[in-house]
Amino acid sequence: MVRSRLAWAYLLVVALGWTLAETVGESRWPTLVLAYAPALLWLLPAPLVLLWTLWRRRGLTVALAGGLLAAWGAGLLHWRPQSEGTLRVLTYNVARGGLGQASQIAGTLKAADADLILLQETNFYRPEDMTVLRMALPGYQVMRASEVTTFSRLPVRDSAWFDLPANKRDVLLTRVAWAGQTLGVVNAHLGTVTVSSLLEGDVARLQRTRTARMGQVRVLERMATQERRRGPLLLAGDLNTPPRGLIYRQLQAAFGPDAHDQAGRGPGWTFPSLRVRIDHVMGHGLTPTRAQVLAAAGSDHLPLLVEYR
Repeated sequence: MVRSRLAWAYLLVVALGWTLAETVGESRWPTLVLAYAPALLWLLPAPLVLLWTLWRRRGLTVALAGGLLAAWGAGLLHWRPQSEGTLRVLTYNVARGGLGQASQIAGTLKAADADLILLQETNFYRPEDMTVLRMALPGYQVMRASEVTTFSRLPVRDSAWFDLPANKRDVLLTRVAWAGQTLGVVNAHLGTVTVSSLLEGDVARLQRTRTARMGQVRVLERMATQERRRGPLLLAGDLNTPPRGLIYRQLQAAFGPDAHDQAGRGPGWTFPSLRVRIDHVMGHGLTPTRAQVLAAAGSDHLPLLVEYR
């Protein structure tokens, strides 16, 4: 039994860590790390634990259970059936065009063949980049608010923008005609919680960014309450929110399930440098049939393409 303590400790730490991240992550500032830590961190000790148990010839089953639980929590075992949908939605943070050429971004958007394209950080360093995108996407109507832009090849009924508190961003609401009804489309770019402030000992800044995000989510919740009375509703964008914790649950309660959870495969990392999934598409009154992260150059994010019916 002594020789298997490491395996049991690993299993219990992973189970407790994931349980706390799901239930209390981001509910208070000390629990932010539970929600925002890259999920692969829980998997890193697995090879060492497995080697130890193999050497000791005890606790291998427990070590494997801990490793599988960590892999599941990181999304590596995620697999959902997929099929074609009748509505294609793309969300993509294009990083102001600072990490590539507009022609690269335009090529990605054109190849996606999406009915709705929701972009964030379109306050380009080169203003002419927006012209490049417009020219590459004939037949789309374009709605803009601050640094978010929505392209629609569905008939647009109207659009409006709303201020997101405590930052210089707006949220863009576009109502389009789809399947004989009005579909509300919300394009949002939420602020970032500066978890790195903990390393600098700046807890006050960490609390400010968390409080700001809570205020931004309240704006989205009010929008969802009003728009769901009209018909189906979509929320898409760079939400700077990992798929766990309080804010993630609040957004799903307001806008419906995360498409990747229901129709995606694999971890779905949209911010590959940190191996995290922070860009999402959520829908109320819609059924996701496929969600996939596309390979693309020109941004630090990757585009997320979702199909619905």
